[in-house]
Amino acid sequence: MKHAVPALAVLAALFPFHASHAQSTTQIYGLIDAGVEVVDNARTGGGSLVKVISGGKNTSRWGIRGSEELGGGLKAVWNLEGGILMDVGASDGAIFKRQAWVGLDGSLGRIVIGRSFTTVYETVIKFDPLGFAPNYSWATGGSATGPSKYGMTTQFDNLVKYTGKSGGFTYGASVGLGERSESSLDGRKLALGGSWFGSSLGLMATWERVNGAPALAGAARDDSTAWHLAASYQAGDWRHIAGMRKYDNRGSAGLRANTYWGGIIRTIGAVTLTGAVYHVDTRNPAAAPDANPTMVVLRAMYALSPRTVLYLSGARARAGAGQSISLSRDDEGYGSTQRGISAGIQHRF
Repeated sequence: MKHAVPALAVLAALFPFHASHAQSTTQIYGLIDAGVEVVDNARTGGGSLVKVISGGKNTSRWGIRGSEELGGGLKAVWNLEGGILMDVGASDGAIFKRQAWVGLDGSLGRIVIGRSFTTVYETVIKFDPLGFAPNYSWATGGSATGPSKYGMTTQFDNLVKYTGKSGGFTYGASVGLGERSESSLDGRKLALGGSWFGSSLGLMATWERVNGAPALAGAARDDSTAWHLAASYQAGDWRHIAGMRKYDNRGSAGLRANTYWGGIIRTIGAVTLTGAVYHVDTRNPAAAPDANPTMVVLRAMYALSPRTVLYLSGARARAGAGQSISLSRDDEGYGSTQRGISAGIQHRF
């Protein structure tokens, strides 16, 4: 509660109110994505597995969002969004785990309070060749297996986020309040980022800091930072992307991890072809030698309409030092290599 008054003061300064007849809108929306995947080394002993997957291209979700015109170019905005597990027909965690926020939007930008995607995530996703596919993308996360899962934070709880735009620039900042009685620094999360797109060239840079909490009184926090740099170039039907993440954890014996990725996207009418490579290079892991894995991905998509897409993806991941690896950020792998093929359909409403 002690943080509410300063936050409201910032809102009032950024978004002066002008009385007007309010006009409000409310929209129900969603993305439904399901497919079938065949993957090897998916269980003890190295056996293959055939399964129905939810979110082979993008995470399935539904939501309600709205706005109210307040006058003078100012409007109130809000969003509630939850994930869907299409394979079992269940909610993916809490009902509005993905987003739950309210805020103001005006000529000076947008500020929201609640739970939402971070500034870093919203910036980096623009430079992921696979566009944050839950399967077969390590740009915003990592393999679910082994000590190579050094990514970034997708969402913050207890968040206050600002986003602004000027010409081709989009910039912003997010803070997730730690809300710990021992120290306001414990558990606090910060994210800064910006991107610029011209007629052909795109650039981005971000920084994230996540404070842990001491396991014992007086002990050091397990804090981590992550930097991102990326560029893209559009030439006709071709788009080229290259990016990297530098991850440091000062509470784990100086753990460092660098993730590199690159991709090429070609659009030919209703067909979009993508090829991408991801590699993780780690230093000073606390446990077993790091896998330093590499993953190669190919994907073809065919747009049946502006809202409905068919996709076919194939990927292969390989790890070193005798470590296991997985293609997915969610499902474990049981071998030093893993190959997978998935085919599915996605519809937006």
